[in-house]
Amino acid sequence: MTRTFNRAAFPATRLRRLRKHDRVRDMVCETILLPQHLIAPVFVLPGHNQREPIHSMPGIDRMSIDLLLKHAETLLGLGVSKMALFPVTPQADKSAGAEAAWREDGLAQTAIRTLKKELPDMVLISDGALDPYTLSGQDGLTDADGYVMNDATVEALVKQTLSHAAAGVDIIAPSDMMDGRVGAIRTALESHG
Repeated sequence: MTRTFNRAAFPATRLRRLRKHDRVRDMVCETILLPQHLIAPVFVLPGHNQREPIHSMPGIDRMSIDLLLKHAETLLGLGVSKMALFPVTPQADKSAGAEAAWREDGLAQTAIRTLKKELPDMVLISDGALDPYTLSGQDGLTDADGYVMNDATVEALVKQTLSHAAAGVDIIAPSDMMDGRVGAIRTALESHG
């Protein structure tokens, strides 16, 4: 049996039609990775002139805000204009309620204010999560049985987000897994201008 190709079902123009516009070609072209596309992860330590290597992440160090400022200047000079901040909270500041997450004088808030004052062109992204601040290390607040309390955690995340926004952060990146947190955060940010 001989099969024939049904020309009527084939497009009148060949698939090259998808490549005739610059915008479409840009969408399907090879990936171009430039410094301005990168986000540098930074881990903020309390104190002054503090630096600790992260052995599982070669070339990445935890550092105090003064050293972080110098590091950020170097990044900007290389064309990397975005940083994601992760605070390293001292054990003494951790609590069951994670209150240090939204303190005005907190490590993340202080780092954000300092970096924005000195390097306003640096885009700052903060981690929206409570694990650096809870005694348990959970991303959420837990009850006496260790069960994560979703709604109480969302309320705490909103407080954290508002404190980061007040400090001048550009982007909040929620990394927890609480139901409804993005909507609650967005609503709070919109209602606070």
